[in-house]
Amino acid sequence: MNGKLTGGELRIAGRSIAAVVLLFGTAVCGRLCAGDPPEPAKETSKSAPQAAGGKADDAKAGWQSLFDGRTLKDWKSTDFGGEGPVEVKDGAILLGVGNDLTGVNFQRLVPHRNYEVSLEARRVDGSDFFCGLTFPVKEDPCSLIIGGWGGGVCGLSSIDGLDASENSTTKYKDFDTGRWYTIRLRVTDAKIEAWIDKEQIVNQKLAGKKISIRSEVEASRPFGIASYRTQAALRNIRLRELK
Repeated sequence: MNGKLTGGELRIAGRSIAAVVLLFGTAVCGRLCAGDPPEPAKETSKSAPQAAGGKADDAKAGWQSLFDGRTLKDWKSTDFGGEGPVEVKDGAILLGVGNDLTGVNFQRLVPHRNYEVSLEARRVDGSDFFCGLTFPVKEDPCSLIIGGWGGGVCGLSSIDGLDASENSTTKYKDFDTGRWYTIRLRVTDAKIEAWIDKEQIVNQKLAGKKISIRSEVEASRPFGIASYRTQAALRNIRLRELK
């Protein structure tokens, strides 16, 4: 054989190639027309997309910032006696280790019903509660304790005279030192609810219940945040009224 194709052989080879191309194109069209999406385009931007919950989103949702991230404006160190230092550092309120309590009080009026509070808190050092949020419930005070009684107890103090370690809201949770946790509290005429990150830890109905606080945090009224023998950090403190 001389290795060259004849005219007839070329025509047969051409028809074979065309048939293969037609079959391949039909298969691709069938796959795309059947509803399968094409391959997504690769991300070319070096900047990450803007996270939700910016100032514009917060304002649209009715949230008001209670902490500017730079100063203690509208906040005051709580006079517990034996409290540790309070300062603003790295965009957060830093509560020093007290003997026993260290905290801050918000100096402006807050609602007594139908509102939500959101903040981020972390335990910097120590082994007890790093967020004791005291807040009004109608005419009574209450406290949401995060990480108390040796580091893992969460709940409301107090319900029918029983504190967060011994009432129906008692929850146990492990907390990592240095990690930020998002804490959210909702107070309505019907109930008190609370979440840590996306986990609901409190769903307490108010009907027929006596709401109060422990005497140790009386100085936190009407709205304050404290830690117990623990260095804690607080940031992104917000409030909104529910309509």
